[in-house]
Amino acid sequence: MPEYPTALGASSLERITLLGRDLARDVMGEVGFGELAFWLATQRRPSPGETRVFEAVLAALADHGFTPTAIVTRLTYLSAPDSVQGALAAGLLGGGSRFLGVTEDCGRFLHGVVRTVSTVDPVDWDAVALATVTAERAAGRFIPGLGHHVHKNGDPRTPRLFEIARAEGRFGPHLALFEAIGRVHPRVLGKTLPLNGAGVCGAALADLGLPLELLRGFALLARTAGLIGQLAEELRTPVANDIFLSVDLNNRPVPPAGDRHG
Repeated sequence: MPEYPTALGASSLERITLLGRDLARDVMGEVGFGELAFWLATQRRPSPGETRVFEAVLAALADHGFTPTAIVTRLTYLSAPDSVQGALAAGLLGGGSRFLGVTEDCGRFLHGVVRTVSTVDPVDWDAVALATVTAERAAGRFIPGLGHHVHKNGDPRTPRLFEIARAEGRFGPHLALFEAIGRVHPRVLGKTLPLNGAGVCGAALADLGLPLELLRGFALLARTAGLIGQLAEELRTPVANDIFLSVDLNNRPVPPAGDRHG
């Protein structure tokens, strides 16, 4: 007979276990959801400091207003109110390189640099950051997490997450490098850009030792709560039909592109 080992959930006639604990007795009412999400991903119980940083990341990424993910969730619900899961899925599927994906992109980018740096001696992170930004500029590439289309004078999430990570002793090399990039990049780029809050979340998750392959998953976990909030607000004060009608009533017929350029 084949075996399918798992340390996660298992059920018997009278009992449910999760991560080796009795779900009803040891988990329900005893473990917060953020702590449990961390625990499920790593299969080790996080310390209180790790939980605080992780939950701060989830809070930072939960909602950011009428982003494309929020709008498409509301519009999908307008079209198919019988499919809440479809509305949520539509929003989550839009998490990509322009929205939500920067958490993973930044974490992976920083890790690619950090793993080349010897931490035997104290690290001059400004020197590492300067070499990194210079190399990326020469290659014509952007630094993931550098810049924000709204918070051009500074993303308020960034200094707060730095503060929380330092207070909990979880300010590791990924955050140190990201912070240093924030200090030195104007010397290379000739302008000052903000450190994106979604980017600093990726740095914090990497410093927590969470798998890089799952960083976008944590962003989507947080955004799921935000999208549920968007749907709840859509029920109370709907705007999706106005968005639909704004496009539908203001469309302007034009000749096909091929005819215009032929």
